[in-house]
Amino acid sequence: MKRALSLLTAFAFSLGATLAKAEGELFIYNWTEYTPPDLVDKFEAETGIKVSVDTYDSNETLLAKLQAGATGYDLVVPSQNFVPIMINEGLIQKVAVYDLPNYANYEDKWKKPEWDSEHEYSAPWQWGTTSFSFHSEEYSGSGESLAEFFEPSEELRGRLSVFPTPDEVISLANIYLGIEFCSEDPKEMKRIQDMLVAQKDYVVAYNNETMSDLITSGEALMTNHWNGYSRLGRLAGAPVQYAYPKEGVVGWFDSLVVPTSAKNVENARKFMNFMMDPVNMAILTESQGYGDAIKGTAQYYSEELKTAPEVNPPSDLNVVFAPTCSPAAQSLIDKVWTKVLQ
Repeated sequence: MKRALSLLTAFAFSLGATLAKAEGELFIYNWTEYTPPDLVDKFEAETGIKVSVDTYDSNETLLAKLQAGATGYDLVVPSQNFVPIMINEGLIQKVAVYDLPNYANYEDKWKKPEWDSEHEYSAPWQWGTTSFSFHSEEYSGSGESLAEFFEPSEELRGRLSVFPTPDEVISLANIYLGIEFCSEDPKEMKRIQDMLVAQKDYVVAYNNETMSDLITSGEALMTNHWNGYSRLGRLAGAPVQYAYPKEGVVGWFDSLVVPTSAKNVENARKFMNFMMDPVNMAILTESQGYGDAIKGTAQYYSEELKTAPEVNPPSDLNVVFAPTCSPAAQSLIDKVWTKVLQ
């Protein structure tokens, strides 16, 4: 009997493998630790499609990879201000997201966004904010102002961690200094540059992967952070508190898009549709702790998520979404960041 069961199991496994092969594959290129394994397992079980995930650490890395001609990816996950760049450079393709069955679940307030007004290219992943977190037991400040991050006190000398790419750091600086996003004024950008160069004396690391670990070890007392990633650090035991400064925070919206070179477009569309199901999106939100744009997900949230401070910001918080910058403005941003990292 045991042998018969083994044969039956082997047959089922073989059939499953055959189905998976028949349904094909899906290659996802996503941010580090941003694709929950249980979500992938669920998609594979429901569709028979084999999913492979590769990761990157910034929008800049993703864009450079696609510009360099990288092939083999069926889905990538850029933030909102990088989507128009990819469209204009022909790096992603139209896939009629608006025509997918679960598009009806898309929250109205997120429909027709500036970066993809007809949803021809992009399906929702997560949205959130960029600010900073601090050591809740050792840091003497309260996180009430961006001044604590950009013009740090002596207790932060050698104990401040900053993101290694300009996109969100300079956007936060824009908010703090009251400078318009994507400024083409060299004098205004010089103000940002001078502030970031002065801040550098306090920086222990330019890092966006182990922020909570730096807080836990005491190597850093303050670090750039994303709200959901800060929550995950806190849940893991890190003494970390996410700051909601009075000046405001940077907002971002990450989307699923399909590279022009994708070989499994229909499988990519299936995954997009899968992610617009409230049950599946709730799995992602529970795992990551960011916001989502799908109706009906809240009923599946845990009580912890419903009350987490990182997911429930103050009602009067100023959240500013960065637009796509002109080539002239982006050139100034790049020059500022090059100077900062010298």
